[in-house]
Amino acid sequence: MTKVRNVVIAGLGGQGVLKASDILAGAAFLAGFDVKKSELHGMSQRGGSVSSDVRFGDRVLSPMVPTGEADLLLVLEETQVDINRYVLRPGGCLIGPDVLASQPLKKRKSLNVALLGAASTVLDIPEEHWLASMRTHLAEKLHAMNEQAFALGRAAARRGAPASLS
Repeated sequence: MTKVRNVVIAGLGGQGVLKASDILAGAAFLAGFDVKKSELHGMSQRGGSVSSDVRFGDRVLSPMVPTGEADLLLVLEETQVDINRYVLRPGGCLIGPDVLASQPLKKRKSLNVALLGAASTVLDIPEEHWLASMRTHLAEKLHAMNEQAFALGRAAARRGAPASLS
C-alpha cells in the first residue's frame, strides 16, 4: 500500500469510539503500517459527539483526516451519520449501525467492535491483526464476547457487501 488510508470513527460519548480507534490503530500497526491517530472528545462524558481520526499507510505525516478525504466513515450512532458525512470523500465507504439490522448483538456494548468487524472487510488489514489488537486493548473477560461481535460484523458486512475502497 502506498496510499494513506483515512478512517473517521464517530459516535456518542460512552459508545466506545476511542476504544474502536485504539483497536483499529493497533491492528494497522501490527500489519506493518505507519499509523497516526487523533481524537475529538467533545462532550463525551455527557453523551455528546465524539470522533477519532485514524490514518495508516507506508508513511503518514499528520494524524488529522482532511475534510472530505475519509476513505471510511464508521458511525456508531445513527444520529451522527449526517453530522459527520462531510468528512467522507466522494466514493468513500460509510458503515453505520444499520449494517447489523438483521443481526442483533447479544451485548450492545460490543457494537463498536461489531462495526470494526464490518470495517475489516474493506480495510487491507489481516483478520489476525484485528483479533490481536482487540486482545491487547480489551480486558481478558471481554475477549470472547467481542470476538463474536467482530465475527458477526464481518458476516453482516459480507452479506450487505459494503463498497470496497479503491
